[in-house]
Amino acid sequence: MLWAVPAALPYNPSMSASVRSLRPGGRSHTQLRPLTLTPGFVQTAEGSVLVSLGNTRVLTNATIEQGVPGWLRNSGRGWVTAEYAMLPRSTVTRTPRESERGKIGGRTHEIQRLIGRSLRSVVDMHALGERTVILDCDVIQADGGTRTAAITGAAVALALALEALVKAETLKTSPLKQLVAATSVGIVGGETLLDLCYEEDAQAEVDMNVVMTADGGLVETQATAEKGSFSRAQLNGLIDLAEVGLKEIFAAQRAVLGEAGISDQGSGTRN
Repeated sequence: MLWAVPAALPYNPSMSASVRSLRPGGRSHTQLRPLTLTPGFVQTAEGSVLVSLGNTRVLTNATIEQGVPGWLRNSGRGWVTAEYAMLPRSTVTRTPRESERGKIGGRTHEIQRLIGRSLRSVVDMHALGERTVILDCDVIQADGGTRTAAITGAAVALALALEALVKAETLKTSPLKQLVAATSVGIVGGETLLDLCYEEDAQAEVDMNVVMTADGGLVETQATAEKGSFSRAQLNGLIDLAEVGLKEIFAAQRAVLGEAGISDQGSGTRN
């Protein structure tokens, strides 16, 4: 059930002393958390998707506005950008709103720039024309992987919003060239794991976020060794594992778009 309340905090059962047994939720090393993409969650947005990834919930909404930033005016090119925020009770203890503190934190800046870069990589800006697409990504509940979930959901919200322009005959075809998605991988207790929850991420020797396009191209990789270092072979293994998970995520994205009548993202073809 999508909105089931966990019986107790923390969200996941405690990890055993050895990661070799069972991960939180009983997953295997190569298994994603349950993923649900709910389109049309906000009816007032041009494109809207609620992402549920395990206990992580991110609401992604796409808005299309006429006009572009000043430095793009009269260029014939569009722009795609993103904003990211965590609701105060998305975490176990309340996190004050950044608006109350009077400034956006460094982590928020980093994440929303990552989301924006990821989405721009799959949009034909000339085909979009002088329009701006804003993706608002709001974390309702956080249990690790909020930025990767935001990218995955925002890509579908973006596809839905651009398809709305096609249906309105504002554009002949969608400027979306292909899908983009993201996932996390890491090394915990010496084991390579896919899609880390918060508890795993907090214990990771290495954690990594991978953003990939549907054709297998890498948009961004963010890998950090929290303790010591990691080898080139381990890095390659992490990317390979991320690709395994991302193939499942792309399939989920396509299924949602297919139900919306978008048979081939970015081609403008509809069922």
